[in-house]
Amino acid sequence: MKKMLGVLLAAVIFALGGCGRETQADPVETVVIPPVNMETDDQQEKEPDQEEVSDREEISDHSKTESDEDQEQIVEHSQIADAAEKGEHADLSQRVEQKLAEMTLAEKVAQMFILTPESLTGYSQVTQAGPSTEQALEQYPVGGLVYFSANLESAEQVKKMTAGQQQYAMKRIGLPLFLAIDEEGGAITRIASSGLFDVPSFEPMPQIGASKDPDRAYEVGSTIGAYLDELGFNLDFAPVADVLTNDQNTVVKNRSFGTDPKLVSKMVRAQLRGLQDQGVYGCVKHFPGHGATTADTHAGYAYTDKTWEQLRESELIPFADAIGQGVSFLMVGHISLPAVTGSDEPASCSETIIQEKLRDTMGYDGIVLTDGLKMKAITDHYTSAQMAVKFVQAGGDILLEPENFQAAYDGILQAVADGTISEERIDESVRRILRIKLSILEEE
Repeated sequence: MKKMLGVLLAAVIFALGGCGRETQADPVETVVIPPVNMETDDQQEKEPDQEEVSDREEISDHSKTESDEDQEQIVEHSQIADAAEKGEHADLSQRVEQKLAEMTLAEKVAQMFILTPESLTGYSQVTQAGPSTEQALEQYPVGGLVYFSANLESAEQVKKMTAGQQQYAMKRIGLPLFLAIDEEGGAITRIASSGLFDVPSFEPMPQIGASKDPDRAYEVGSTIGAYLDELGFNLDFAPVADVLTNDQNTVVKNRSFGTDPKLVSKMVRAQLRGLQDQGVYGCVKHFPGHGATTADTHAGYAYTDKTWEQLRESELIPFADAIGQGVSFLMVGHISLPAVTGSDEPASCSETIIQEKLRDTMGYDGIVLTDGLKMKAITDHYTSAQMAVKFVQAGGDILLEPENFQAAYDGILQAVADGTISEERIDESVRRILRIKLSILEEE
């Protein structure tokens, strides 16, 4: 689609007397080019006086100026571009359906997991892509891998590891892995805070938010995106879209952009653009908003007693705006919302929250993934199999690091076998995953 739109844009510019230039990245070595800020001079237009207006009204509709002809050309090219874009979407949909038809049920279910390299291979620490990784991906072609400090030793080591893992995945199933990391900037950074990489560090996000400068948030996203892309990552579990509405909150206190939902929204969207401009997908978190809680879901049960209407006035604003911007990944937290769901069920396995509110009401059709599933808010109440099944039934797509991957994976397969979950429901999630992965392949 990008190539087609580039050709059409060049044609429009040529028709108007301009010129265009197309650049193509080297297929082997990625060169990060800083985004160019294109600004045009303010056009000064005087207000026409009444005599000029009268003169213009007297111009016959049958009289056609050069400007009219140029405008018609622009409209015509725009219509062609729209048709081309629709054609590209149709082509992507066809390729998604073709790939889906080629996959077994087991392969489709495996794509619905993002694991640590250790969970995949069974090793206590993984810092390279070796035979064990290749064998594990052969058996379980999972959707992605998530990395923590123990996996990171140096830039060259990380590049070699991520490249090898991608090579194995492509060989096994013809799809790239989502290679993910928590690199929010500020307090939560696996790379910048390690001391092992020559990359910039940023102040905590509350300070970025206090600047009230979205350009600063964009800089955070763009800078992080550039070095993540260089190291082989394509998915960042950031930005944090939580609005800090409870001053007793400790979970996102040093990670949220602040207390003003509109300001948080501006910062979130700017950081997302920064990541995206460097070829890295962002993932807004933790829906529907962790800023109103006091407890930490890492340690156990956490809840907010706000109603949906109250959440709409604050916590939901950054998420709604990110959805409007076209965000592809959204992480659902493990917080409970009894005033919305009528139970203590975590949002991450609630059909009311994911399917009814997020998808049906807010119109989100991107990838929904869980927060980390080893948190006590989940493990204290559900087995890995139970949580996996509930999440899929609720409308979710990707399970992030379950306590017991094998049990969760087998649990979904068994649920399909006994009719608890339909294969059509599995296909819905895999279509969303394939749309992104096939687009990644197209851009390479």
